[in-house]
Formats: sequence, structure tokens, C-alpha cells
Amino acid sequence: MVMGVLLDKGGLRMAKNNKGKKRVRFQLYAKNAAHVCLVGDFNDWDAEKHPMRRNSNGSWEKIMMLAPGRYEYKFQVDGKWRLDTENPDKCRNKFGTENCILNVHRAK
Repeated sequence: MVMGVLLDKGGLRMAKNNKGKKRVRFQLYAKNAAHVCLVGDFNDWDAEKHPMRRNSNGSWEKIMMLAPGRYEYKFQVDGKWRLDTENPDKCRNKFGTENCILNVHRAK
């Protein structure tokens, strides 16, 4: 059960639920893409685990339930890595490129 929006930052929207996890909505605009996946340390960087759903306006969406913590993620668009351009929080990874950072805070 969603109780209210806690954060709306870039392509992310978070709301808390009654189990301590938060509902996080990831969005990416990729009108011409055929296949988009959400990939990060929350799914062991497995591009097959979280395919995203295409909306009629050309954006792609995936809703995840995440426990409080710090996560790194990217999108995979038609097999190519892509950053969340709406999220300014980034860090370097071991491959010399960047990942996006998402901090999920504990519910108050």
C-alpha cells in the first residue's frame, strides 16, 4: 500500500510502504528503443531480470520495491549502456565509466 510520495527526483519517484521497503519508479525516455532493461547492483547487474515497460509517450518504466540503502544502476537500451540523465548523482565504476546512484532512505 502506497502511503505518499517521499521523493520525486529526475526519473525516480519513491513512496514508502508498510514493510520498510520503498516503491521506486524508474523512467527513461527512449522513443525509438526496442528493448530497455533496468540494471544495477540490486539485481546483480543482470540485464534480463528487470525489463522495462514501454508507455505510449515513448518513455519506459519499471517499478521496484527496494530496501533502504545505496544502489548503483544504469539502463541497457537495445544492448547499450545508458545513464539516467535525469539523475545528477553519479560515481565511477571499476570499468572507468559512470553509474547512477540511488539512495533509498528509511521510512520515517
